[in-house]
Amino acid sequence: MKELWIMVVFATVSFPQEDLITSSAIPTTIDITLNTTGLPTTSLPTTIPPLVCINGGELQSGVCICPDEWTGDTCSEGNFCNSAIKDGFSFPRTVVGWSAYSEESCDEKTTSAGLSRASARCLNDTGSPMFGPPHVLQCELTLSDILGNISSSSGDLLQLAFSTQILTSQPERLSADNITTAAQITNTLLQSAIITEDIAVAAVTTISQLLNASEESTQERDAVQNLTETLEMFSLDQSNNVVVQPNLVVQSVQVPSDSVGIQFTALTGRSGNFVANRIHLNINTSELIADKGRSTDVQIVIKFPPVLHSKTTDYSIGFVLYQNDRFFRSRAFRASSGTSRRVISANLGQVSGLHVEMLFKPTAVSNTSLYDFACVSWNYTLKDWSTFGCYKVNHSADGLRCFCNHTTNFAVLMSFRRDFKYADELDWITTLGCSISIIGLSLTITFQMVTRKSRKTNPTVLLVSVCVCLLIFTLLFMLGVDNPHKQLDKPEIQEDNILPPSDTHTEQDRGPCTAVAVLLQYFLLGTFTWNTLYATHVFLMIRNSLATSPSHFTAYTVAIGWGLPAVVVALTLGISYRVDDPLGYRQEEFCWLAALDPKGNFDFKLPMFWGFLVPVVFMLIFNTVVLVCFTVTTCKTNPHLTSTRHTSMKKKFLSSFSLAVVLGLSWILGYLLVITQDQTMYTILNISFCVLTTTQGLQIFILFTARTSIVKKKMSSTLKSISSFGIPLHTRKFSLWRGEHSYNVESYTQQDTDLSFSPCSTDI
Repeated sequence: MKELWIMVVFATVSFPQEDLITSSAIPTTIDITLNTTGLPTTSLPTTIPPLVCINGGELQSGVCICPDEWTGDTCSEGNFCNSAIKDGFSFPRTVVGWSAYSEESCDEKTTSAGLSRASARCLNDTGSPMFGPPHVLQCELTLSDILGNISSSSGDLLQLAFSTQILTSQPERLSADNITTAAQITNTLLQSAIITEDIAVAAVTTISQLLNASEESTQERDAVQNLTETLEMFSLDQSNNVVVQPNLVVQSVQVPSDSVGIQFTALTGRSGNFVANRIHLNINTSELIADKGRSTDVQIVIKFPPVLHSKTTDYSIGFVLYQNDRFFRSRAFRASSGTSRRVISANLGQVSGLHVEMLFKPTAVSNTSLYDFACVSWNYTLKDWSTFGCYKVNHSADGLRCFCNHTTNFAVLMSFRRDFKYADELDWITTLGCSISIIGLSLTITFQMVTRKSRKTNPTVLLVSVCVCLLIFTLLFMLGVDNPHKQLDKPEIQEDNILPPSDTHTEQDRGPCTAVAVLLQYFLLGTFTWNTLYATHVFLMIRNSLATSPSHFTAYTVAIGWGLPAVVVALTLGISYRVDDPLGYRQEEFCWLAALDPKGNFDFKLPMFWGFLVPVVFMLIFNTVVLVCFTVTTCKTNPHLTSTRHTSMKKKFLSSFSLAVVLGLSWILGYLLVITQDQTMYTILNISFCVLTTTQGLQIFILFTARTSIVKKKMSSTLKSISSFGIPLHTRKFSLWRGEHSYNVESYTQQDTDLSFSPCSTDI
C-alpha cells in the first residue's frame, strides 16, 4: 500500500519552553506516517548532537565562531602555515593568505634596524598550506629611495613592492612623512600598467598595514584619499581575484549579464581581522540573505537595473572592505570614544538606477547602548561623510540596514549613549551622621552668634564661617546629590538619516544637577578655605604670641574665605562645562564633579582632580603642619607642673583634637582611600572616613560649644533650678469600716525637696 509521508517542521510543534532553550540535543523533525487505516504512526525524532567548538572556537547561536587560524564547523580544520625555515629565514605560524616576516632582522647599524629582513606569504595552492618564496629587504633602502626609483621607472617593481611592504610592517614606527611616502608608492604600483598578482598582493598588504598607523598630517590625508580612489578603480580590473589581508579586502568579480544582483559578505570571527574563508560572494541574488546562520560583520547587495540585463557580455564589479575608517577622517563626525567603523566600497562604473542595500553589525562598546546611527557615503569633493542618497531601512539585533542609490565608499556612523549605574540612596550611617551634624552645626552657629560679645578673644568669624559652609554643604548633599533626571529609558532610534556629531551622545544639560554640583563644590571648597584661614590664625597666634588677631585680619579672611572658592569654581566651569556636554564638568550618576573616564578609570584631566583634589591637598598639608606646630608648642608649656600633669595632658590632647576636627583633617583618609590597594584596609578606611566626615558637625558642637564654660555654667544652673523646685503632694482618705460612709477628702501639701525627687507617701 502506498504511504503518505508528511514532514512537520519542529518549530511548528508545541513543546515545553525548557526544551526550546536547552543547548543539548534538540529534535529537529518528526516523521508522521498515515497508514492504510488512516491512523498516524510516529517515528522517533531525529536529533542533532550539540556542536563542540575546539581550538579556541566559541559557540554563538548554534555556530562555532573560529579563531583566524582555524576553520570548519567545529574549528577543527587548520587555516595556517606552520612555522618554517625558508631559504635560511625563520617564519612564524601564519594564517593562509597573510604575509609573515622573518625572525632575522636588519643590523642595528643600518637605516632599517629592527625590521625583518625578509617576508613570505602563506599559500594554499596545493591543498597543503606552505610558505611561498621569501622576498629579501636591502636594509639600507628607505621609502624615499623606493619612491624615487618608482617615479623614474627604474628598478624591479616586484622587489620595490615587497621592500615597501617590509618597511611598513611595523606601522607604530611610521611617521606622517613615512605614511605619505608609502601611500604614494602603493598608489603608483596599483596604477602601473605592468602590475602582476604578486605586486598587487604586496601593495594591498602595505595598505592593510598603513591602516594600523597612528600618525597623520594634512599631506598624508591627501595621499590616502588618492589611494582610496585608486583602490576603487583597481578593484574593477582584477577579473575574479580576491586579496584578503588582516585590515583590507579587495574583491573583483565578473558578473554574468543575466544576474539580478550580487551579494558580498564578510563573516564574523573571533578577532576583528579579515580571513579569506570568511569572505563570501553570491553572484545572483537581489536580497540580503543570511549565510547559514553565521554572524555577519558587513554585507552588501547590489540589485542591478533592467538596463544591465540587456547586455550580452559580463561586467566587472569591485568591492573594497576596510577594517577601520583611518583613511576617511571626518571633520563633521568626531570619534571621541575611540571607536572605528568598517568602510565598504562598491564600484560598478558609471551606472545609474542602482539599488544598494547594506547590513552593518553594530560596534560593541562596553557599558553603552546604541543611541542613533546614520547611513553615509564618502564625498570626495567635501572630503567628508554625507547622507546624500542614503536612507535607513531598519535596525535589529542582526544589524543596521541601509539603502543607497549609488556606489562609492559606505559606512554607518553610530552614536552611543553610556549606560549609567546610578548611585544608591544614602545609607543609614551617612543619613544619621549628616542629620546629627546639621543639628550640631545649627546649635554651634546660634551659640557663637548669641555669645559673641562675651568671647572677645575667640575667632568667632572664622568658626562661624566654617560651620555655615559645612552646614550648607551637608544640607545640599543630603537633599540634592541624587540626580533628578536619570536616563533610565532605552534610547529610541530616530527615523531620519541625520549625521551624528559624535560617536558619544550626551544629553543637554537640564540645569538642577549641575547647579547642585556647583554649589557643592563651592561650599566644600569654602569649608576647607575657612579651615585653612583658621589654621593661619592659630599659626600667627603661636608665632607672635598674640592675644588678639592682627589688624585687618578679619577683612582679609572674609575676602579670601568667600572669594577664593568662587574663583576656583568659575575657572572650573569656564574650562570644562558646556551646555551640550555637562558631563565634562559633573557626573551623571550623582551631582558631583566628573572624575572617571567612560572606562571607569580615574582621569586626571577632569575637574575632580584639578578643581578639587589639588587645591584641597595643599590646604590639608598646611593644616597638618599647623596642627603639629600647635601640638609641639602646647606640650612644651609649663613642663615643671607635675601636680596637674594628668589633667594638663588631657587638656592638651583635647585642644589638639579640637583643632584637628575644625581643620577637617579627617579628609586625609579620603586621599588614602584613593591609593589603598588592600581590600581590608580599604574597608577600614572607608568606614572611618564615612563616620568621621559625616559627624564632623557633631564633633564641632561637642568640642566648641558643649564644652565651653558658658554652656557648662548654664547647664549647671539649669540642673540646679530643676532639682530645687517644689512638688505638691496629693493625699486622699478612705473609710474602711462597714456601713459607714464618708465623703472622700483630698488635700494638697507643699513640701520641699532637695537635689532629687523624694518618694510621695499616700495615706490609705
